[in-house]
Amino acid sequence: MISFNLICEHNHAFEAWFRNNADFDGQKERGLVSCPHCGSGDVEKALMAPAVSTGKRREQIALAMGEQQKKALAQLKELSNKVRENADYVGDRFAEEARKIHFGETEARGIYGEATSEEAASLVEDGVEFMPLPLFPEEQN
Repeated sequence: MISFNLICEHNHAFEAWFRNNADFDGQKERGLVSCPHCGSGDVEKALMAPAVSTGKRREQIALAMGEQQKKALAQLKELSNKVRENADYVGDRFAEEARKIHFGETEARGIYGEATSEEAASLVEDGVEFMPLPLFPEEQN
């Protein structure tokens, strides 16, 4: 995940997280990126310095969380693990398999895998219901 500093046409600055540059571009094209202050969809990336994550920084972030946030994060991790344990991993065939299930071409079952932002947008257009599973820092290292 990458954090972008964004700014709207009214000079409201805010931060948002995306998987990568292409994910930001795709969401912006589909009108999914808007200013949380005024709702404007005219949003651009602001200049920003790169951030380097270190183990010490992660510890500081973990320590900055209150008990409620830690509990909510643990519940989110538990839910994500349950989904993965009770669903079939289909890898990069996610969009194809999700469509087959949606249109009744194969038996309904829980699946998870990867999809490009273009594939995800196409699934939305086709009315296929899905949701992204969160990726946690320890899963990316």
